[in-house]
Amino acid sequence: MTEKNQAALDFLLTRQSYPILALQQPAPDRETLTTILTAAARTPDHGKLVPWRFVVLEKAALERVSGMIAKRGPELGIEQAKIDKPVGVYGKSPVAVVVLESPVDSDKVPAVEQTYSTGAVCLALVNAATAAGFGANWVSNWFSHDRQFITEAFGAEPHERVAGIIHIGTKGPEAPDRPRPDLEQIVTWVAE
Repeated sequence: MTEKNQAALDFLLTRQSYPILALQQPAPDRETLTTILTAAARTPDHGKLVPWRFVVLEKAALERVSGMIAKRGPELGIEQAKIDKPVGVYGKSPVAVVVLESPVDSDKVPAVEQTYSTGAVCLALVNAATAAGFGANWVSNWFSHDRQFITEAFGAEPHERVAGIIHIGTKGPEAPDRPRPDLEQIVTWVAE
């Protein structure tokens, strides 16, 4: 019989993303963040290709990115409200980790499996930050899909794309949970 890890199961059954605008200082220190990144990097990775990498944005970098969003939005014709919100988020965020999908040529591992592994890294990063006692939120936005922006802001190589940006900080007020999927609607049991 297998041994049950009730604490881990309880954590997974109650985990939630924390509202990004409610994240506060302090951010995890580098040692704590290194532990969080180490946990996230244990994600399933067929072929051990490591088809992703992390770019950690600390306070000064977040402020720089906020300014870049404010400049790039009008150049792309983005409406002001869709510029102002992320400008505020990045100007206030304690720390953010950009997860770049960095696919590796492989005859054995299809590109889509590398994409799935990269998405799994994003979730693992949120879970590890939460397990470490912080709030975390996985986001993207119009600028995270703009080639010029991600090259200049995050140092993305031509073959890389942003899978997600995980903001991490100290939790403020308790966050309400959102409605969860009804398993009756999404599970099919196949016995034979």
